[in-house]
Formats: sequence, structure tokens, C-alpha cells
Amino acid sequence: MNRRNFIRNMLIGGAGLAAAGGGIFYYVNRPEFGRLPTGSRMEKILASPHYFRDHFECLTPVEIMSDDVRQKENRLTATWKFIFGDKTGLVPPAPVPTVKTDLKLLDPTDDCAIWMGHSTIYLQLAGRRILIDPVFSPYASPIFFVNRAFAGSNIFSAADFPELDILAITHDHWDHLDYPTIMQLKPKIKTVLCPLGVGEYFEQWGFDVEDIIEDDWDAVIDFGRGLMAHILPSQHFSGRLLTRNPTEWCAYAFVTPRQKIFCSGDGGYSTHFKDIGRKFGGFDLAFIENGQYNLAWHAIHLLPAETAQAAQDVRAKKIVPIHAGKFALSRHMWNEPYIELLAESADKNYELLTPRIGELIYFHGTQDFQRWFEF
Repeated sequence: MNRRNFIRNMLIGGAGLAAAGGGIFYYVNRPEFGRLPTGSRMEKILASPHYFRDHFECLTPVEIMSDDVRQKENRLTATWKFIFGDKTGLVPPAPVPTVKTDLKLLDPTDDCAIWMGHSTIYLQLAGRRILIDPVFSPYASPIFFVNRAFAGSNIFSAADFPELDILAITHDHWDHLDYPTIMQLKPKIKTVLCPLGVGEYFEQWGFDVEDIIEDDWDAVIDFGRGLMAHILPSQHFSGRLLTRNPTEWCAYAFVTPRQKIFCSGDGGYSTHFKDIGRKFGGFDLAFIENGQYNLAWHAIHLLPAETAQAAQDVRAKKIVPIHAGKFALSRHMWNEPYIELLAESADKNYELLTPRIGELIYFHGTQDFQRWFEF
């Protein structure tokens, strides 16, 4: 190769690398990736007893992921299988059965709930409309071909909602904080409720800082008319790119003179469930994570037997399993969490509810839900 060709090839190669670098820079700086907390928000984070040096930690520090010998695979292998592995059995063989309740026709004074797939929950309490962790995009991922919603499961959109009094976010992962959904819902949202640091996303996305309520574990927010929201601990983690645990994660309790509702958010099993049960004296209904588990990340997600135990710990009268039924984020069979939890619940003192996506749930009385997952 002569000097001229060498220089030309170097220039072309350099230009290619610069273009690739520019493309990566542009990609990771898209607004949906968010930005790290700064300013007064960071000052509040630094004052939290759950923040250590540069990250949040669980009440009892845990390893997020381990190379579990029982899994016979390391992190790299597990990640490769997750993205490119055989999907047989991980998704339903037919469209997911659903019931699309017309939200705009509901009397806002009626206390009720609707599970909308995965961890998305709609609540009506004390005349307030509350939406938790809405994800209505076809993919729960920044990459278009990863974490596609099951066929038939994505029946709701922002257009289906009336004005929302409270948007509650448990943490910043892509399957809970979905940028396209948030931006479509934005004109209808009065108040955002979130744990420490998560408010930075909403401020970046154009929400008025005065409409963001952002606080630490064990904070209590009085929304008036008898509605109290409690931000509670969970055993999980956070981060949307490479920075680990820059923001806090949480569970919620919504309490009125008539109802007590618990939402676990994501998280593994620990003593905090019993602490929550003692603190509130039980719940009329609990939405508890049950799905996307794996022994390699057992510390930060519940196995079905632990979901059953957590339900007993928080003293729930009724439970609805969440974090399943819409996305395959783990490599268990798509309906395994339901089948396993059904068996685990046979001799328990709570009532297991298995509504279809979009089906109305009442907090009291008896409802007979189909075992829609048995196909």
C-alpha cells in the first residue's frame, strides 16, 4: 500500500469512527435516557439516609445480579440468550385475552382499579384518578426489537384516559417509566409522584417542577379529601443506561378512610414486607410483583412463593399479581408466574385475583375472574 492510499484509508476509517461515535453520542443523549440529578434535587438526595457517596442502596445492600451456578451461565451468556435466544414458550401462543373498560364512563367517585398489563395500574380512590407506571409503547426498551409487548396486550393509549390527578412512578426502568407514554399523557397529568431523583426526568421533559412531588422512603403526602400516599421501601435498583442506582425506587400505599391499597413496585423479598404489614395493619388490596424472575437476579425480583409470602406479610385481603402478562423480560414460560402463584395461594388466607388486562376490579365483595392464562 502506498503512502497516498494509506492516508486515504486512515482518513476514511477516522471519519467512520467519528460518525459512529457521533451516532452513539446522539443516541444516548436522546431525552428518553434522561439526565442525572443536579442542583437542589441533588442536595435533597445527598441528605437521604439511603444514599451513599454516589448511589442509592436497599435497606439491606444486595447484589443485583450474580453468576448463579444453578443457572450454569454467566451474565454475558444470560444477556445473549435474553436478546437473541429461542423465544419458544416465552410469549403466548395466541393474543392475550383482554377487556377494555371505558375509563371516561367510570364514575370518579367509585373506588375501583384496573390492571393494564405488566405493572401499569389505574386507581380511583377518594374521587381521585391515579395511574401507576404506565407503559403503552409496543416495546419496553430503548431498542425497537427488544421487549416487545405480547400480541393483544397493548389495548390502552393516552387517548383513553380522562384527566389524571396523580401519575405515580415507582422507578426509572424502561418497563415502568416510558417516555413516549409519559409525553402523550402529559397534558392530562396534574401531579407527578415519584421517589428521589426521578423528578429530574420529568423536569427535563418539560413538566412544571411545582407539579412534581418527589420524596424519600417513608414520606407521607396528603392529597386532601382523605387521600394519603405513602412512599415505601422496596429491594430493587435503578438506572437507564450505565450509571447504577442514581435515583431511588419505591413501593406505594394509598390510604383513604375506606380503603388501603398497596403497590409493591419491583423488588426482591426481605423483611420490609412485614414492616409494611405492621405499619398499616393490612390492606384491602395489594398489587404485588410476580414475574420476570431468575435465580441470577433473585435478590431484586420475587419468585412466586415469595409473592405469596409477601402478600401474607403485608396482610393483604386480596392480591393481584403484576409484572407479568405483557412483556417477556426473563426466560421463564410466559404464564408460569400465574400457574405457580395459583398453586402457592391454595392454602393462604388472602384471595388471589387474576383479572384480564383492562378488567374492572372492586376492592370489596366477590368477583369471579377467569384463569385467562391457561391456554
